Amino acid sequence: MVDNRYATALVIGSVLSLLACVYLSVAVGTQHWYQYHSPAMSYDATNASELRTLRAEFLGEEVDEKAYSDPLFLLNGTLGLWWRCVLVPAQGNSHWYKDPEPQMVPECVSFTLPQQFEAKYIDPGNHNSREDLIRTYLWRCQFLLPLVSLGLVFLSGLIGVCACLCRSLTPTSVVGVLHLMAGLCSLATVCCFLVGIDLLHHAARLPERVGHTLGWSLYLALISSPLQMMAAALFLWAACSHRKSYTRMTAYRVA
Repeated sequence: MVDNRYATALVIGSVLSLLACVYLSVAVGTQHWYQYHSPAMSYDATNASELRTLRAEFLGEEVDEKAYSDPLFLLNGTLGLWWRCVLVPAQGNSHWYKDPEPQMVPECVSFTLPQQFEAKYIDPGNHNSREDLIRTYLWRCQFLLPLVSLGLVFLSGLIGVCACLCRSLTPTSVVGVLHLMAGLCSLATVCCFLVGIDLLHHAARLPERVGHTLGWSLYLALISSPLQMMAAALFLWAACSHRKSYTRMTAYRVA
């Protein structure tokens, strides 16, 4: 028999865990982790060739860090864990360069799995320079850690279902530990991303007058971390308190 207090804690913890899982999943699948705000570009015939070059480099099959970072800086780009986007004139008007204010639409490209494991260099775009091990492993961690976090939550869900079938709160402590680890992984994801972006700005020399802000996707990932930790605290409290109550009840019966 489970006390109502413990049952309430388990329900609230499950809701928090579900919210954290949804927030983190949305954050991983969207591109608004970091946003750049560049000065308004004059879309006349003079800048047409430059814009076409930036766009071609951004959409190129061979992804080079320099090739996509410059368009991100100059074309109001957004960057995520799996996506990168820039704002370009709509393709419907073939004479967009004659329009002083053409309609701008986002154009996005996804990072493939092999591209996530590519090395980063001290001088971005120069493969003859030494590999920047810090940025390389920060980039790999920032996309692996959220997957680990989601995997831990899924595993804890399976253990929770088994605990319900067995009518036991003992496995709930394991569920709490897994949620605590998942929360740390979510927090580490945000930290790795922010440190990696800061190092990229120093290596690629962010142009002047280009603003940059955190996006809502990053905030979703950041919110998921305390939600997972709060769920972990509730699960651990329910398991430990129930164990103490059961021990006292057993001792009372023996006495």
